[in-house]
Amino acid sequence: MSVDLRQVRNIGIAAHIDAGKTTTTERILFYTGRTHRMGEVDDGTTTTDFDQQEQQRGITIYSAAVSCPWKGHTINLIDTPGHVDFTAEVERSLRVLDGMIAVFDAKEGVEAQSETVWRQADKYAVPRLCLINKMDKMGADFEASVDSIRQRLAANPIAIQIPMGAESAFVGLIDLLTMRAIYWTDAGQGTRYEERDIPPEYLESARKWRHELEERLAEVSEPLMNRYVNEEPISEEELIPALREATVSNQVQPVLCGSALRYKGVQLLLDAVCRYLPSPLDVPPAVARSADGKHREITLEPDADAPFAGLVFKIVAEKPVDLFYVRVYSGTLHTSRRVHDPTTGRKENITRIFRMFAKKREQLEQASAGDIVAVIGPKDALTGHTLCDPRHPVLLEQIEFPETVISRSVEPKSSRDRDKLLAALRALGRQDPTFNVHINSETGQMLMSGMGELHLDVLVGRLLTDMNVDVNVGQPRVSFRETVTRAAEAEGRFIRQTGGRGHYAVVKLKVEPLPCDADGELSQFVNATRAGVLAPEYIKAVEQGVRDSALCGVVNGSRVIHWKATLVDGQEHDEDSSEMAFEHAASMAFDAAMRAAEPVLLEPLMKVEVVVPDEYFGAINSDLNARRATITATDVRGQYRIIDAEVPLRALFGYATDLRSLSQGRASASMEMCRYAPSPTSLAV
Repeated sequence: MSVDLRQVRNIGIAAHIDAGKTTTTERILFYTGRTHRMGEVDDGTTTTDFDQQEQQRGITIYSAAVSCPWKGHTINLIDTPGHVDFTAEVERSLRVLDGMIAVFDAKEGVEAQSETVWRQADKYAVPRLCLINKMDKMGADFEASVDSIRQRLAANPIAIQIPMGAESAFVGLIDLLTMRAIYWTDAGQGTRYEERDIPPEYLESARKWRHELEERLAEVSEPLMNRYVNEEPISEEELIPALREATVSNQVQPVLCGSALRYKGVQLLLDAVCRYLPSPLDVPPAVARSADGKHREITLEPDADAPFAGLVFKIVAEKPVDLFYVRVYSGTLHTSRRVHDPTTGRKENITRIFRMFAKKREQLEQASAGDIVAVIGPKDALTGHTLCDPRHPVLLEQIEFPETVISRSVEPKSSRDRDKLLAALRALGRQDPTFNVHINSETGQMLMSGMGELHLDVLVGRLLTDMNVDVNVGQPRVSFRETVTRAAEAEGRFIRQTGGRGHYAVVKLKVEPLPCDADGELSQFVNATRAGVLAPEYIKAVEQGVRDSALCGVVNGSRVIHWKATLVDGQEHDEDSSEMAFEHAASMAFDAAMRAAEPVLLEPLMKVEVVVPDEYFGAINSDLNARRATITATDVRGQYRIIDAEVPLRALFGYATDLRSLSQGRASASMEMCRYAPSPTSLAV
């Protein structure tokens, strides 16, 4: 494989569930020569879905990394899950990738999870290609799918291929840059294809799409604009570099088409990855902060001779040791060397380095800037931690993950297994940042929290099969939040005399709602005291006390969000005041202000998209209304109705089963976390 960074592509495949990501990956591995037999999702034989539960359920649960060669390039590819419950796998993959292939179902176009992964790619400014897959599927509509990308994702898609036919009549595609028709032969599983002249019946359509390609590209390329305005012909040699530059800078997203299942279009997709998506040298270098307390910005150039710096973006809990996935941003990582983790302040050993091919491993002696590898050796590093040269400590930006929305109680069947269960849960928590475990202080129950029912089902399955822990699991419970609805002030006085040195702290706080659009903040602390009223260390202690108190609200003990606390006044004592006293006083003031500020309980709302045949629309709509849904939009797509709604999460337990029953198995639904909203008083728990 090539080691020239200019020939390396670190990319991911992301999409809504069942859009064909894993099938596309399987075809890529076959055509690049990395596998000699194509696996099928339905048979549970794919390379990247190697986990037992993935094979049984027919879905991708864990992101899997593979490397493959194509025409002198090395493509490091990560296949990601499409289900919203495993969105953390997409989040951490996109954090370390240089490019992405967004796959869309040609019949469905943009779906709910498509919007989520697109937003995640926007967040990290990841350049992307679009693949309109399943052109052979009943109801496939290329033009409608491209329009949905433009309208629903606020993107700038530019078609560089168009299909010839659709559904069972899909016979090949037209390359709009070469203006040639591409046909795949039935023999050889799509390994052979040929170029021909464009058939007369598709010539007018091809010219129209080519004109649109030139027009849209001219809008973002000054050299092409001059030729376009002067009505001069634009050649393929001029289009390719302009399209690459616009793609790398995220101004456009080239759109391709095909059918991975029917072996059509995959080789041209690989060509487009190498031609248009960036190498590690083409993207802006990573920016880190110095870990010496001065927080200087440091640019990490992708140079193998620079000091080493990398980011741990995934941990796989294995026996006897964990496997850590690392993106190397600068320098070279060697085996049998020690690296520094600035987050923990500890040194970590690197005993082995592997290039991963799904569950297979190829051992390496070193990994250089631009590589994505797995290592063995670290003990205390977690997802999002930086590993770096001990002589040049730096901190890369950590990965932010969504909060959990659902919980279940879990307990060992035998008291003898309690320690074993705790160890297993800790291992799962290291591997999955969207999973956590805590003890309910009132009931003493151990609660495991995650992103959805399927997420927790999968984790329970791992406890039973992978970790051999027999457990009893309770019914799902929603994770509520609390907030305040008006401003209120309160005073907290922590004054104690114990014979020796006492405790003295007086804190006056104002608590008020924080608008949800306040730069995405969930909380805000402001010091409004006059200079000299309180010592700086006491102000920090007040903030700490307020934030600790906000972890447990006054309605039902849920975490408080969207609040602003203003320190109005305070009093300290020359001898008896301490940081601990001010933490206690701040906590008392916050609780009292919360109670006076008319607190409300918030429940998570899910954004739900239901695709239902027209004849079942009424029944599905009525069922949603019974679940306290707010219908936000309805649309017609062929013989199907699309219902967009916001529905309380606790009303959606078991919804997939009920939906199948109401539609004789013909309707489908997808959902993602939307926001928190006040829970009706009659239903508050």
